[in-house]
Amino acid sequence: MAAWHEVASLKDLQARRRLSVTVEGTPVALFWINGTVYALNDICIHEQRQLSKGAILFGKVVCPGHQWKFDPATGEPEDQDGCQPTYSVQVVDDAVSVSLERERAMS
Repeated sequence: MAAWHEVASLKDLQARRRLSVTVEGTPVALFWINGTVYALNDICIHEQRQLSKGAILFGKVVCPGHQWKFDPATGEPEDQDGCQPTYSVQVVDDAVSVSLERERAMS
């Protein structure tokens, strides 16, 4: 069973579109993209920059380091090797919760 951690309000995330939080010592970047909340490890696998300080472009998360573009649902980078860790997200009413388990579950 997943351990869920309430980390933000949906209203706050919708206003900012990205937010950095910490879950059990793990830096997590939350993104509001096309009506869906995504959670990725906030430290880029390539340049060790905070993804939450990057941009959202055409539904992709763009790292502020060397502009690697990540699919927010899978963590797969566009035209690069590796994979950015993603985390499960659940939204209940206005509360956004994250589980550090890697299997993606949306509700």
